[in-house]
Amino acid sequence: MTAPSAPEGQHSTPDYTSTGTGLASVPAPAAAPQDVALEAQQAVQPGIVSPARRSNAGLVVAAVIGFIVLALVLLFVLAYLFVGLGPAGVVIGGIMALVPLTIVFWGIRWIDRWEPEPRGALVFAFLWGAGVSVLIALIVDAEIQNVIAGAGLGEFGAEFFGAAIQAPIVEEVGKGLGVLLLFFAVRRHFDGPVDGIVYSAWVAGGFAFTENILYFGSELASGGAASTVEVFFIRGIMSPFAHVMFTAFIGAAIGFAAQRPGWFRGIVAFVIGLIPAVLLHAFWNGVLFFVSDFYGYYLLVQVPMFLVAVWLVTLLRRQERRVTYERLTEYAQVGWFHADEVAMLSSPGGRRAAMGWARANGAGPLMKAFIRDATRLAYARHRIVGDRDSIGAQADEAELLHRVAASRHALRGAVPAPAA
Repeated sequence: MTAPSAPEGQHSTPDYTSTGTGLASVPAPAAAPQDVALEAQQAVQPGIVSPARRSNAGLVVAAVIGFIVLALVLLFVLAYLFVGLGPAGVVIGGIMALVPLTIVFWGIRWIDRWEPEPRGALVFAFLWGAGVSVLIALIVDAEIQNVIAGAGLGEFGAEFFGAAIQAPIVEEVGKGLGVLLLFFAVRRHFDGPVDGIVYSAWVAGGFAFTENILYFGSELASGGAASTVEVFFIRGIMSPFAHVMFTAFIGAAIGFAAQRPGWFRGIVAFVIGLIPAVLLHAFWNGVLFFVSDFYGYYLLVQVPMFLVAVWLVTLLRRQERRVTYERLTEYAQVGWFHADEVAMLSSPGGRRAAMGWARANGAGPLMKAFIRDATRLAYARHRIVGDRDSIGAQADEAELLHRVAASRHALRGAVPAPAA
């Protein structure tokens, strides 16, 4: 096919090595129908019959109920904030909290660019973080404060316990439970550590958004404008990804567990990921009680920590490209794709060049659909190879093969063939 291939010189076959997944024991994909195979060789196909769609009525009902519950919890938390901070504190604090949330949003979008997660799952994650995890923290805090008051820890001891022990444990458990719930609810869209990081980032971003409203509104009421600006600069500009980095340990651990069959692995991974999440959170909060030069500490410790996190995510995103290349190559070997299409679909540069070509020819949405469905197809195949077909990988494969073939056919029809 002419359409998905990038212009000459824009991409080449990625240099990926085998990951040793044991393909010899896994059946190869079914051969493409002759007409589809011809289409992949740049001929025109008459189209294929769409497979029957699965009924998702039960899942839709469960999702609707879940969103209603999350919305009610979030409304309760907002009511609590209005009572404690007043309307002005909530509104001004909310506007200020949008700044770090926007920074986090663009960061997550960069992470999730290769194989985007379902929007409904991301909204669920945000609402869980902004509502349920905050409510858990508030309830536990109210109970523990009574215990601390009778323990005689003193002002410093009480503050240190709350910031360095209570908050890390309670908040990471509350946020992590949301990621674990998504592992069970959207298992077919939970393919690896990058997916886990994305879900955990949305949960953490929601939590930080509500927490920032509380911090900014409280500081505005008690400390005035100058101190509020300083708190905003420290929390909103210097460290908007703090909660994301903590909870990312839980998401990454569950994401690694999602690459193997079985549900219990997710629970074990939740516990394993919770340990570094709590420890990093405790270190982040606790060290501030003993550091006199915050900005020096920030440059020497927190900035390198963030850069290391970015580097690790970059490595994981490269793994996503490798999976796409290896799995689509299997389909190309049986006629579903042209080799140039696989190279394009497995390369960020190739995708950009193909999208630029498609937009110039008025076929941008068609190319976007082709890239999206081909990437999802690669991960459906990856689930089959990983012995995870119990979550519907073969059914997804059949539907996505149809979509990819249909997108190619539509691209061929939308763009005139080049002159001989």
